[in-house]
Amino acid sequence: MAQTTATDKSKLPFTEQHYFSSYDHFGIHEEMLKDTTRTLSYRSAMFKNKDLFKGKIVLDVGCGTGILSMFAAKAGAKHVYSVDMSNIIDKAREIVSLNGFEDKITLLQGKLEDIELPVDTVDIIVSEWMGYFLLYESMLDTVLYARDKYLVKGGLILPDKCSMYIAGIEDAQYKDEKIHYWEDVYGFDYSPFIKVAMVEPLVDTVDNHSLITTPAKFFEFDINTVTKEELAFHSKFKLEAIDSDLCHAYIVWWDADFPGKEKVTLPTGPMSHYTHWKQTVFYMDQVLDLKKGDVIEGSIASRPNATNPRELDIEIEWDVKTTSKDKTREKKGKYNYFMR
Repeated sequence: MAQTTATDKSKLPFTEQHYFSSYDHFGIHEEMLKDTTRTLSYRSAMFKNKDLFKGKIVLDVGCGTGILSMFAAKAGAKHVYSVDMSNIIDKAREIVSLNGFEDKITLLQGKLEDIELPVDTVDIIVSEWMGYFLLYESMLDTVLYARDKYLVKGGLILPDKCSMYIAGIEDAQYKDEKIHYWEDVYGFDYSPFIKVAMVEPLVDTVDNHSLITTPAKFFEFDINTVTKEELAFHSKFKLEAIDSDLCHAYIVWWDADFPGKEKVTLPTGPMSHYTHWKQTVFYMDQVLDLKKGDVIEGSIASRPNATNPRELDIEIEWDVKTTSKDKTREKKGKYNYFMR
């Protein structure tokens, strides 16, 4: 089984060190493996489309413990090259050997951009690159690098298409707790933290019953063709109130589709089974009093942060249009999350 010398992580920028080192720890891999929606979606996409893998050379970008590499080998791949920067790859070597895939899987430690694969091209790229809000701290840039350098013309990427959605939710109790906690912290006024608490996006599981608007797809892309520059977006959306209630926040989730005759989708919305990505919640600095049929016209923008490209700057704007033309309820607003 071929191996490479580990890249010296101390020479990476601090933000890169922190990102890769976080994947050294067992706990994060345990969480991902136990995320059955995530893991079984990948397995189904490969096992239901074994004809795509038979005799093919596969590259697993960010292989972690090697689970996707072993799925690919079991689906019929001729050979799998598995790359990961973190030290978890040492455990992956043990696991691959223990399960009898030493002759089928070659593990390479290092940053993909800094190493050379033993082959010039691959037929398929497999990667679980997705982050919170899909693109936050994701590895998609590395997948695009692998695509442009190694993937044969007409080759496959799993998953290959992504869609992002937004909706409005009622969440008065949590928002109150989130704000009012800072007004009396063990007898002291910590109110300067209120603004910080409101601006920080929250990653949490949202109950489907909390949705009070229709969802809207606001961004989609094909990993076979998308460029890094196109991942910075400014998209419009329109949400319709499905009930009369108060709206306190927006939530964002995403779906990822896999190629093949047997279609498989990995969903992360509140109407689907739990995933470790949960949903991303953005609290407004105002409360929208919605009546059934009212419309929220808005836009959402995202771009990589100038200081740390793995972080995102996000902006959401909205304008409520009421069916009754009630000017007291027709509010406009803006949410900004800018990293410094």
